[in-house]
Amino acid sequence: MPRRTRIINDPSELVPLLQTFQSKEHKQVFNALTAEWMTKSQLDEVMGFDVEESLNILKRCGLLEIQWRMPKPGEKPEKEYHSSYSKAQANFQCSFEDLSEIITLTFTPYEEIKDLIRDLEREVENGNHSMSSLTRSLNRSPLYVRSLARRSDRLTVMGQRLKMNEEDK
Repeated sequence: MPRRTRIINDPSELVPLLQTFQSKEHKQVFNALTAEWMTKSQLDEVMGFDVEESLNILKRCGLLEIQWRMPKPGEKPEKEYHSSYSKAQANFQCSFEDLSEIITLTFTPYEEIKDLIRDLEREVENGNHSMSSLTRSLNRSPLYVRSLARRSDRLTVMGQRLKMNEEDK
C-alpha cells in the first residue's frame, strides 16, 4: 500500500510531533503501526505496556488511521490502528527566534507551563476563539499561542481560531 507524506505548513505543528518522537515508547508504537493494522490489545501484548497514551498522542498528531475490525461471529468489534504517514515534508518559513521559542515550548516540562495553558483554555472556554484576540489578551505572538494550544489536550487549532475538543465540552 502506498504511504502518504505529512505536509507541515505551520511551524507550531512541530510541537506535538517533536513531543511524540522524543518518547521511546510512542516511537515504538508508531513503528509497529507502520507495518500493519493492530488493535489496542494486540499492541499492548507486543509492546509489553499499556499503549493508550501513545495512541491518544498519535491520534492528536494526526498520525493514525482508525477503523473497525470485523469480528468473528459472537465477538465484539474492536478498533484497529495503523500509521497514516511514512514521510514528512516541512513547508514553512519562520525566524530563528520563533523556531527557538517553539522548540523551547515543546520540551519545557508541563508543570512549568501549565498556568499558561490553563489561562489559554479558560479564555477559549469563555468564548474568546480568535487568534488575534487571544494574542492580545495573553500578550504573546500568534505562533506562540498556536504552539501553546498544541501542548494542550483540550484545545484544537482551527486556522486562526481555537476551539475546545468535543469530548471536553
